[in-house]
Amino acid sequence: MTAPPFTLDIALVFVVVGVTIVLFLTEWLRVDVVAILVMISLPLLGLVQGKDTFVGFSSTAVISIIATIIMVRGLDHTGLVSRMVRPLTRLAGRSRRRTTLLLCVAVSISSSLMQNIGAAALFLPVVQRMSRLTGRPISQMLMPVGFSAILGGTITLVGSSPLLMLNDLMTPFGLKPFDLFDVTPVGLALAAAGIAYFVIFGKGMLPGGKTRQTEEIDPDGDPSPFYPGIGNLYELKYPATAEDTLEVGTLCDQFHVHTVGLYRSKSEGKLLPPDRGTRIVPGTTIAVYATPEELRVLAEAHGFLVRPRLRLFAADLNDDLAGLVEAVVPPHSEFVGKSVQDGRFRHRYHMAVMAVSRGGHTHYGFLAKWIMEPGDVILMHGSWESFHRMRPLRQLLFAQSLDYEVLQPHKARIALGCFGLGTGLVAFTSLPISVCLMAGALGMILTGVLSIDDAYRGVDWRTVFLLAGLIPLGLAMQQTGAAQWLAFHMLDIVGSPSPLLFYLLVGIIATGLTLVVSNVGATVLLVPLVIGMAQKIGADPRVASLVVGMAVSNSFLLPTNQVNALYLGPGNYTSLNFVKAGTPLSILFLVVLTLTLHILY
Repeated sequence: MTAPPFTLDIALVFVVVGVTIVLFLTEWLRVDVVAILVMISLPLLGLVQGKDTFVGFSSTAVISIIATIIMVRGLDHTGLVSRMVRPLTRLAGRSRRRTTLLLCVAVSISSSLMQNIGAAALFLPVVQRMSRLTGRPISQMLMPVGFSAILGGTITLVGSSPLLMLNDLMTPFGLKPFDLFDVTPVGLALAAAGIAYFVIFGKGMLPGGKTRQTEEIDPDGDPSPFYPGIGNLYELKYPATAEDTLEVGTLCDQFHVHTVGLYRSKSEGKLLPPDRGTRIVPGTTIAVYATPEELRVLAEAHGFLVRPRLRLFAADLNDDLAGLVEAVVPPHSEFVGKSVQDGRFRHRYHMAVMAVSRGGHTHYGFLAKWIMEPGDVILMHGSWESFHRMRPLRQLLFAQSLDYEVLQPHKARIALGCFGLGTGLVAFTSLPISVCLMAGALGMILTGVLSIDDAYRGVDWRTVFLLAGLIPLGLAMQQTGAAQWLAFHMLDIVGSPSPLLFYLLVGIIATGLTLVVSNVGATVLLVPLVIGMAQKIGADPRVASLVVGMAVSNSFLLPTNQVNALYLGPGNYTSLNFVKAGTPLSILFLVVLTLTLHILY
């Protein structure tokens, strides 16, 4: 092998790479702006052709991320994500380490069976909801999950694109191909080391952030802290042996207990919410808002059995489907001069009026006869779907942003089927991964799981521009020969090292190269080089190739990997956050990879 000549173009590429890394670390500009700057500067310097400037926007990586985000948004839109969150939250409790362990193990397993970007996107809404439920800053949860998704991609040959194409790159050299699970022992060791790193040292390595406690009283959030008389949500069972028949309105007026759900029999179904005149007969189960003191008085007066947690109404009244909302009565509203009862909020709009505020005073009982005036603030409970239907009427001005999505649980199976279609095409066909995943995303749109506008809103365009802007840089590295020059001279410096040292050096080169070149590009470039070098010094060329295929996943230092780019915005991370948490993990990755391969092979 002869050394590639050093040219002016190679020097210019190295300058661009150096400036890019400096801008990433200093954060003088936002990372996506840096990527756009790189994208534009390359053709101006003559390092790529003009037609290749925006090639990143049509790349498999970028289209795959867009399609995956859309599919995961569809899964979240049907409430499937919420079903995943509840058991994980119960198992994790309030323990940081247990939460980290459960999430990281779950995403690693998922990533071993699908492309790691798919697993990372699938767990993004899961982590976001767990962060809200547990009060832990999302910045301390997302990065371990993202890194574990990358590590999980090394457990099988289908977990990442470089491992998928490794056998094809080895075939021209007559080397024996790897089977699906040949890499599993090494991948498990890497995943276990990474998860242990975050479980033990994560708190000190990860950035902090706002916890839920600092955000509770938020004018755009849950209004309940401003209404202490509302209390909490409980489920009550009226004993079958009770002798009296009550009415929903009686509970509100006499006990300040607000009924938002009622179930008498299977034939009648659930009433959400029931009308004020609905009878509560023996054997009825109701969901109510009440303070502990009001609940105690009601239970003593009528023998209600109190369940502190929802059971029968758990799926109908969870935070993803329903909640409390404040609204102001405007002067032009049709409700002005009408009583709350005449407004028929429960019957017509499926909203339960819980409290009314006027002149600094809040009233919780005897609301049916309340005559509404302009400026009255009404607290209501209902489904997000009901509030979204009410808002365009402009009869009430909502004091909250109502950014809650209207979930469609009845389309959960369709969404799951579309997701299975996309991932199944990846696993069982030779079509490009971007085509496969976009087929699943399109299926969700065509079947009405989510609208095309919802799909557009779900895409994080900062991630798209970050990846699309850096892809031409990798192209310039390859076309100018800069990547080959760098790899050749780094390998040539060591002369004839021992196989163990050679594998370690190959891992270091692959790690560095994958920060500026796509992991697929780095694999295509390095595998032929390291096979030749391994044969020259007497090392195993199959092991050297496998080091490349796995070490290009050692991309924790900068947000240039697809998974890191995906989590950059939601986690509110900076490049320095990745450097701080990723540097020790990158070193640990290289040590575990080298020693494990040396021992096993």
